[in-house]
Amino acid sequence: MTSGHPLLSSSDSPSAPLVPSSFLTKNLARISSNASFSSSSLDNNDGAQSDLLEVKDDVAVSGCSEKPLENSITLAGPFGSWLLPQFPFENPTRDRRRLVSWGAMELHNENRNSGTLEISQGSSRVQEKLSQRIRHKSVQFDDNLLHDDNPRLIYINDPKRTNDKYEFTGNEIRTSKYTIITFLPKNLFIQFHRVAYLYFLAIAALNQLPPLAVFGRTVSLFPLLFVLCVTAIKDGYEDWRRHRSDRNENNREALVFQSGQFQLKKWKHIQVGEVLKICADDTIPCDVVLLGTSDPSGIAYIQTMNLDGESNLKTRYARQETTSAICEGCTFLGLIRCEQPNRNIYEFTANMEFNGHKFPLSQSNIVLRGCQLKNTAWAIGVVVYAGQETKAMLNSAASPSKRSKLESYMNRETLWLSVFLFVMCAVVATGMGLWLMHHKGQIDTLAYYRKRYYSDGKENGKTYRFYGIPMEIFFSFLSSIIVFQIMIPISLYITMELVRLGQSYFMIEDRHMFDSSSGSRFQCRSLNINEDLGQIRYIFSDKTGTLTENKMEFRRASIFGRSFGTSLQEANVAGIGLGRKRWKLKSEISVDNELVEFLHKDLSENDRIAAHEFFLTLAACNTVVPIVSNSTSSSCGKSELDDVEAIDYQGESPDEQALVSAASAYGYTLFERTSGHIVMDVNGEKLRLDVLGLHEFDSVRKRMSVVIRFPNNTVKVLVKGADATMFGTLANDSERDDHLTRSTQSHLSEYSSEGLRTLVVAARDLTDEQLEQWQSMYEDASTSLTDRSLKLRQTAALIECNLKLLGATAIEDKLQDGVPEAIESLRQAGIKVWVLTGDKQETAISIGLSCKLLTADMQQIIINGTSEDECRNLLADSMAKYDVKSSNKRDPSFKLKKNAENGYLEIPGNAKTSSVPEWNGRKEEGKMNAPLALIIDGNSLLFDLATSCSVVLCCRVAPLQKAGIVDLIKTRTDDMTLAIGDGANDVSMIQMADVGVGICGQEGRQAVMASDFAMGQFRFLKTLLLVHGHWNYQRVGYMILFILSTAFSTTSALTDWSSVFYSVIYTSLPTIVVGILDKDLSHRTLLQYPKLYGAGHRHEAYNLHLFWITMLDTVWQSLVLFYVPLFTYKDSSIDIWSMGSLWTIAVVVLVNVHLAMDVHRWVFITQIAVWGSIIITYACMVVLDSIPVFPNYWTIYHLAKSPTYWIAILLITVVALLPRFVFKVVNHIFWPSDIQIAREAEVLHRQRKHLSSKQDDSSS
Repeated sequence: MTSGHPLLSSSDSPSAPLVPSSFLTKNLARISSNASFSSSSLDNNDGAQSDLLEVKDDVAVSGCSEKPLENSITLAGPFGSWLLPQFPFENPTRDRRRLVSWGAMELHNENRNSGTLEISQGSSRVQEKLSQRIRHKSVQFDDNLLHDDNPRLIYINDPKRTNDKYEFTGNEIRTSKYTIITFLPKNLFIQFHRVAYLYFLAIAALNQLPPLAVFGRTVSLFPLLFVLCVTAIKDGYEDWRRHRSDRNENNREALVFQSGQFQLKKWKHIQVGEVLKICADDTIPCDVVLLGTSDPSGIAYIQTMNLDGESNLKTRYARQETTSAICEGCTFLGLIRCEQPNRNIYEFTANMEFNGHKFPLSQSNIVLRGCQLKNTAWAIGVVVYAGQETKAMLNSAASPSKRSKLESYMNRETLWLSVFLFVMCAVVATGMGLWLMHHKGQIDTLAYYRKRYYSDGKENGKTYRFYGIPMEIFFSFLSSIIVFQIMIPISLYITMELVRLGQSYFMIEDRHMFDSSSGSRFQCRSLNINEDLGQIRYIFSDKTGTLTENKMEFRRASIFGRSFGTSLQEANVAGIGLGRKRWKLKSEISVDNELVEFLHKDLSENDRIAAHEFFLTLAACNTVVPIVSNSTSSSCGKSELDDVEAIDYQGESPDEQALVSAASAYGYTLFERTSGHIVMDVNGEKLRLDVLGLHEFDSVRKRMSVVIRFPNNTVKVLVKGADATMFGTLANDSERDDHLTRSTQSHLSEYSSEGLRTLVVAARDLTDEQLEQWQSMYEDASTSLTDRSLKLRQTAALIECNLKLLGATAIEDKLQDGVPEAIESLRQAGIKVWVLTGDKQETAISIGLSCKLLTADMQQIIINGTSEDECRNLLADSMAKYDVKSSNKRDPSFKLKKNAENGYLEIPGNAKTSSVPEWNGRKEEGKMNAPLALIIDGNSLLFDLATSCSVVLCCRVAPLQKAGIVDLIKTRTDDMTLAIGDGANDVSMIQMADVGVGICGQEGRQAVMASDFAMGQFRFLKTLLLVHGHWNYQRVGYMILFILSTAFSTTSALTDWSSVFYSVIYTSLPTIVVGILDKDLSHRTLLQYPKLYGAGHRHEAYNLHLFWITMLDTVWQSLVLFYVPLFTYKDSSIDIWSMGSLWTIAVVVLVNVHLAMDVHRWVFITQIAVWGSIIITYACMVVLDSIPVFPNYWTIYHLAKSPTYWIAILLITVVALLPRFVFKVVNHIFWPSDIQIAREAEVLHRQRKHLSSKQDDSSS
């Protein structure tokens, strides 16, 4: 193709284009599938692309002045959005570059304006915390932007020249952690990150020294080796599975152009620069720039489910220059200059030189590794990134590491036990020193302490094991540490892991959390924080897709000042199409008969044109892919057959699909899309429109536009976008325009109050001069390798002005089932629910009312500040009105500081409180008794006022602000936070919170992959927290206290193996079973009485008070355990090994009876574990006492014959547990907790039910 020939034939286009086709071809590929434009990505920052956060200046272009609603820009900071006076636009400077770390991707902040307000170093605290939680497995690239002096050069079909310096990686991937050589050292290094393991290693090492060998040297290593081996086996198995997956992936085959033909080649051998052929349904082996497809126009349909979880098809395009050359059998020769590898999957910047042409490449021209080719017979492309440098591999990130709050408390208690251990050892060593000093003259004759040997052998006269009194004291101290080391039991850690694993299994298998609509079950992606689910105080929730279904339905429309949509009827057949053809939509669409009549009756010129262009914009201004399938069916009420075309729309945004489907239902059916034109059926007439260019949505403009050439050679710009930015671009040249604007704004307010998501639609005609100016700027911007998005935004501003308002749309996003009930239960449980949304304030309030987040009895505090001072004054007035007392004593108004140098706002973080601020109910008694609800829009979030409210609604919140709000609560309170969302823009919030929950929704799986837990519906959060969270917290809290209390001091009276088996075998199984299966209350009771969840807020299952009480009880049990056998056998001739055998059996019986006293729910497995543990202990004792080499040989057989032995065990058990039993009884009778009362109510209910069933049986 040459630049002088038209792109479209004369049969396709009624007239020749005004510009050379070479220019058009450079613009056609700008229709990018990632340019989805929807109300979710405008009014609501909940779209998958809204996490591409750019805080940039609005662009003003000479000759076309935007008239914004407010002369301001939004500063996206971690605490809200401040609206500040807008800075004038200046020429960009290329030396101000920075990266924003966003989730698992790197995004570009291309602000080059010296006056631009950036998410800068001051607010980077949130970003640093996020980046600290993500450890990428791949090389980090410091500079994602392409610069002229550092491009990647790809010579098409010449891999040797491309990689002549061997700087590019091959296509082999590795996701495993270890190799055979590195497994042992690396795994041990990772495991010993636990400080407790270092403690146990030090103990074992001390025991290897001859003067300190309290236990057998080999036996002392057994517990630590057991724990290390179990963990190593688990890690090794997981890594073996990764190796197997990598091997299968690397050995797949693809068609590679070699020796003049396509031949099969293993993926791992593919190199950068090689040309591939991908067939239908094949997976893309590496990142490939398309050169041609089976479609003459170069379109390829791909599915990115493996990349982001989205099942909708997306379009990618081969450039017309390369497509035509491939169709003609041209050789693959050319050069691509592209950016260095980076993690940004939504952007690709490159240029290609091919057959003498130089043209730009964008994200719409590249297909990424892991995607699948769909609805396309074949595609040919050149490899630009391979292996670990592909965007998919660069985005692979390890899950953030989180530690439970109970475990941090346990470390505190472990420290106290360590202090107590050292005190005990110091006492023993001091006593040893005093004793040695007292018997200094007798040391030569005392056993074990004599200085010299007195024998006839060669040892006679030599020094015995005595190193002097100071060294003996020191060795005594170290020996005591070894003896008493079991006070910090190593079994605690492995037991906690096993208990959490079992709890996770039952959470996954819970049928109450299975989503039948999507077939998704609950996922437990983190095993470290199960118990934290029982202590959540704040829930931060996304709205779209989390509280709502994210399945959009077109409901209302405002067309040229008239509102429609009050009377809707379902219809899934879109009117009569071409000839006798009818279009059958896959989904049912509700249409308004009044609007249908309006479109088909005689209208005035303005009304008719406005209505026509309104629906043309809905059908054309998008990136939706129509998929048509032929079918024949009988027409309703007619005997003849009509040809029915079944059509389905695939798009990246549910909003776009809803708008295109609605346009089809009203007679504007889009049924064909290529890179250069679209074809639609307009009330039975075929209309072909040439696409001259498309301006994608970005977070600065918040709108999308497409330049269309009509058959009559007129050129129009069709635009849709958020009302906040669209009204500033309108041309209000007449009174009628003002009236139309006011009417549309009134309709938008009405739609928002109904909870609908709104978009504004406008259009504009372009003159030949304007078109030529735009094309010139568009070509320069689209071929630029630097600041491309900024230049494209400037180009868009040239035509997105002086627009004619056509109307507005309103889409309904229905609430998920059970959301109101779930929120009500969570609020009753004492959990504060905050909704962070990008929607308009009216929409957010309406949704809040419908989901029972806001109630009629609440006092709503609405903050709509547009400046720093105004926000501060409004917040201070609200605090004064509702008498909210500030927790920050320095400044009741919680003064905000502004860093003038960096241009950000920060909230002082030096005050921290575990309780919320108080508010006085005596002031304005009638109003103040009501709970408070805070609705904030364009504001800085005030901590004191917000935490005083039962509900907080944050509107128009950017993704990074969500994380900032979560961080604000985390850093200034000790309360547990949970964040729940479904989209990529929720990833930062999910990772920032103590517990992150992902919804398997319509916006891909980014949130799921970044979460700790994942579920199908928001309503399951009720069961997860109120039931499983309560159970897990109660179980783990009790288990920690129990294991710490069962640690006992060993002496030489016990054999080495008995000491080891005590924690590993004798008492571990019952603890694990009870920790997994015990239930203090039933599922039904916990859901019926949500306030029972407050036990976690009050730390009833585990706190410092309980710990010390448990330790006192443990001291009592230890004293009883030691002295009862001592006094019982003081006049007998029993030896120390027999006494040790008695102590071993007695402590196991004592511990298991202690555990049995606290079990709430007895099932068969619990019975087997508790009582079977005692039987196993006896069996092990019999085996050990039957081995002649052991010092306790045959002792159990002598002891068991004596009644004194059995009486002593019974006496130890009764006396040791009597104080505990009395304490529990008194506490239950006089100071019962809510849980105890509810448990007694359950028992009474079961008894009544049992009695009534008996009476029924007797009467029958």
